[in-house]
Amino acid sequence: MTQSGFELPISIPPRRSRERLRALHRQLRTAIVEGRLQPGLRLPPTRMLAAEYGVSRNTAVAAYDLLLSEGYLTSRRGAGTYVADVLPKPPARRTAPAAKSGADRRLNALWLQPAMPFDAERVATRFHFNVGVPDISRFPVDVWRRLSARALRGLPKVSADYDSPHGRPALRAAIARHVSFARAVACDPDDVTVTAGAQQAFDLLARILVVPKRTVVALENPGYPPLRAAFAAAGARIAAVPVDEQGLIVERLPAQAKIVCVTPSHQFPLGAVMSASRRAALLEFAQRQGAVVIEDDYDAEFRFSDRPLDALQTLDRSESVFYVGTFSKSLFPSLRLGFVVAPPWAHVALGAAKQAADGHCALLSQETLAAFIADGHLARHVRRMREVYAARRRVLLDGLHKGFSEWLRPVPAAVGLHLTALAQRPLDIEALVERARKRDVGISSLRRFELGTGGKNPQGLAFGYGALDERGIAEGLARLRKLVQ
Repeated sequence: MTQSGFELPISIPPRRSRERLRALHRQLRTAIVEGRLQPGLRLPPTRMLAAEYGVSRNTAVAAYDLLLSEGYLTSRRGAGTYVADVLPKPPARRTAPAAKSGADRRLNALWLQPAMPFDAERVATRFHFNVGVPDISRFPVDVWRRLSARALRGLPKVSADYDSPHGRPALRAAIARHVSFARAVACDPDDVTVTAGAQQAFDLLARILVVPKRTVVALENPGYPPLRAAFAAAGARIAAVPVDEQGLIVERLPAQAKIVCVTPSHQFPLGAVMSASRRAALLEFAQRQGAVVIEDDYDAEFRFSDRPLDALQTLDRSESVFYVGTFSKSLFPSLRLGFVVAPPWAHVALGAAKQAADGHCALLSQETLAAFIADGHLARHVRRMREVYAARRRVLLDGLHKGFSEWLRPVPAAVGLHLTALAQRPLDIEALVERARKRDVGISSLRRFELGTGGKNPQGLAFGYGALDERGIAEGLARLRKLVQ
């Protein structure tokens, strides 16, 4: 470490060379232009710079003066010399087409496409019907802050070394109790692996279950694009399976499918609840074919009518179901904590995959969430938000029925944070989405969730109501109605 902590490698010509000032000036300027010295960075005093690089102080002062005159540095009286916030525009870099193509060939082509194509519609709009986004403004931040501080104070009492890849014991126990109470999922804490959200859960399951270029994975179509990305990245052969008002059409599953991914409680994005007969048929398929089922229960906490059907994991008698849950909807997305309830035969492999991915999730977040669940705050927050979302859902449904019956037919889903409306007559949905954006209304086309079937699925729109209040929903629908008339 140098005396000032300034670690920029600079090559200075031998003493008595007339190039010493030029070399110092050129290398400092290059570092600024290339971003190695970032805007706002304070540079060491000239006396210290001169001592570290073996030049006279006059040389250091002259180099700074040149950079000041060129606009690369700014001087603040009594505070030192800083890299300018607004830099002179450097000469444009020219990249030969052949060189760019060569760089592209070093990348896996899979990652040249966005993993979440519907995120392109998540632009800044005033009335945005974001799919899968909760209302974080009502989260009890003060409670979370207090529990987080308590977890931090308790840190000396627990090991702060590398932890089990499956997660903190307190959180695994809290999750096991929570899913038993909320979804009748029978499991022990040992069955739970804590993950960095549901997306990491999908990635870990793809790692342990997929044999590249051989394993066939059946996905709902339309479905959740990031789930497809996780399995495609693992080298799976993707089979798109259609859905209807009863959920996944089990008889359309390819016989060679070894993994079936479903959202039975609230099909994403259409909203259907998988019927009891389909659930039984899917579990029978898995047992007969030696396949596994990945059950994504992403927002089933928010149900607004009758008792939910049992989770597939509850009905499973052949240890073939992996139950994936997340706290992104019930709490907030940036928490990045989810979990997998796995069959006993997969525990070791799942732990090894988690260890290889990131070791384990952040200890403090896990301890805070464990206390949040154990002290009853999660259950209370979900109850409060269920009432909030139910009111928003009523406003959205009423607005769609009254103002859009000619054009759109809502799918009457009684669970979750979004509703889908199918086109009743020919509509250019993509053009409508674009025009709506210009009117400050953000909305998602169902085509964003298709798995490349050339538009064979029903066309329509997905309306998220988690992050938009009742007044915003009404105004957003009013603006949208003017566009479809």
